[in-house]
Amino acid sequence: MNTLLTLGDNLKTFWDYTGMANASSGHIIMILVGLIFIYLAIAKEYEPLLLIPIGFGILIGNIPFNEAAGLQVGIYEEGSVLNILYQGVVQGWYPPLIFMGIGAMTDFSSLIANPKLFLIGAACQFGIFGAYIAALMWGFAPNEAGSIGIIGGADGPTAIFLTSKLAPQLLGAVAISAYSYMALVPVIQPPFMKLLTTKKERVIRMKTPRVVSQTEKILFPIVGLLLTTFLVPS
Repeated sequence: MNTLLTLGDNLKTFWDYTGMANASSGHIIMILVGLIFIYLAIAKEYEPLLLIPIGFGILIGNIPFNEAAGLQVGIYEEGSVLNILYQGVVQGWYPPLIFMGIGAMTDFSSLIANPKLFLIGAACQFGIFGAYIAALMWGFAPNEAGSIGIIGGADGPTAIFLTSKLAPQLLGAVAISAYSYMALVPVIQPPFMKLLTTKKERVIRMKTPRVVSQTEKILFPIVGLLLTTFLVPS
């Protein structure tokens, strides 16, 4: 009898430590969101380089555990692999590395051939200030509103870097929001395109841009770097 009672207590203790016993509706919802992101990345090929790591990050970040027992997600355990990797976020290593990788992979031929595309980047500033003002109206502190507003700049690494400096407590939410909406542009954009344009406008064929020479492709980032560093040496 005592053996059965001991076994029952052990099983109960084991159950109390499992994720099933500690899962909340929030955990379930976020895990479903992570699974949806992974599905969209693999099945629909929507920005797999972004959505797959974001999806798995959501899954890992929402593993339910027994907080009363002093357990915590591995990312906060000193010396764990996830904790070491997380230092790249805390210390701001990843944004420059991401920028370097994106820059190496990006073909700026369209921009060089049609410099008017710079105006699209300038238009992002309206998104930044619009989101900043809206966040202030919803009661966020100015530094938090700045972190939220930078999402409107359509750039994930910048949002992560700025948030790590201004409002680290919002880093997870800002990172997910920034990358999620950018990765889901193929889903979000078509309804707005249909709403704001006519069928005739949508079938207009754009002119083929001029061919950009190899010299221009090489000079563009070099000149851009020098202009930026001379304007803002710090």
